[in-house]
This record gives sequence, C-alpha cells and structure tokens, in this order.
Amino acid sequence: MQIMSEILPGAWLIKLNHFQDARGAFVKTFSRSALNELLPEQTFDFREEFYSFSKRNVIRGMHFQLPPHDHTKLVYCAAGAVLDVLLDLRPGVGYGHHASVRLEADAPQLLWIPKGVAHGFLSLTDDSLMVYKTSTEHAPSHDAGVSHDSFGFDWGVADPVLSVRDLTHPKLADFNSPFSP
Repeated sequence: MQIMSEILPGAWLIKLNHFQDARGAFVKTFSRSALNELLPEQTFDFREEFYSFSKRNVIRGMHFQLPPHDHTKLVYCAAGAVLDVLLDLRPGVGYGHHASVRLEADAPQLLWIPKGVAHGFLSLTDDSLMVYKTSTEHAPSHDAGVSHDSFGFDWGVADPVLSVRDLTHPKLADFNSPFSP
C-alpha cells in the first residue's frame, strides 16, 4: 500500500499492491498493519463489509450515517470503473468542498473516507462492483444523504439513474451538519 494523495482533509487515496501474471491478478485490499503504518494517527476498527453492483450511468450517493453511528469508510472498485465523489460535511472552512477520483479495478486503489464526509459515485461501466468496509454497522435510523446535484459537482451525465431514496435527499443548502469539525 502507498498513499497517493489527500483528496480532502483526512480523505486519502491509497494505491493497493497489485500482482499480475499470466494467470491473472492478485490484489491485497486490506491490511490493518499497513494502514496503521500509512496513517498512524487514524484508527479503523472494521465492523461491516458490503458491496454494490451498478450499471453504467447509475449514481449512488451522497451517503453517510449520522452520529453516533457515523463511520469511517474504506472503499474500492473490484470490477469496472467509477467516478468516486466525496463531499465534506464537517463544519469549518472545508464545509461543502468536494473532490472526485476515478477508481477502477484495473488500477486498484482504496479510498479512506473519514467521518463527516458524504460518499457517492457514478458508474462508468455496465459492471461496476464497489466494496465498502465501515467502522460502524449500518443503522437505518441514522442513514442519511445529501442530494447529488446540490453542491456544484458536474457528474458529466445528462440522464443519471438514481434510486427513489437518493432522489429524496435534502439539498446541501438545507442540511444542518451534526458532525464535529
């Protein structure tokens, strides 16, 4: 593992070890000791893992959990490719800032997403598989989101496919952040 960049304060893009030969490829997606070495001031107690499969032009997001069930996320693209988007919801000078990065299975990278940062993505292929590890378990009563089209990000797709749930998220301007700076 190797840190590539900090894309928002405390949000890290990490290159994963990738081994390829005539048989195919092997990727180590999680190592507690390697993460502790790369980010010694951060802690990640892995509590839950899940994945989503998406077709081209699907937007999922912008999702997060409210305190006290807010969580750090580790995400990566295991198949296909996505445009991954982060939105800072922590009060302070970074509030409302966003960043994006292309994640793809052919160039394995991991995103470390801190508490208070919303996450979403646009599927760029018909077979995008995103894997998420979280530091808390999903708490439906604390599940939340911000509308994908309310913070000035250009997703680059005219007619995205969205869930009913994602269509009902409040605009960023109407969101009152419960997160610590």
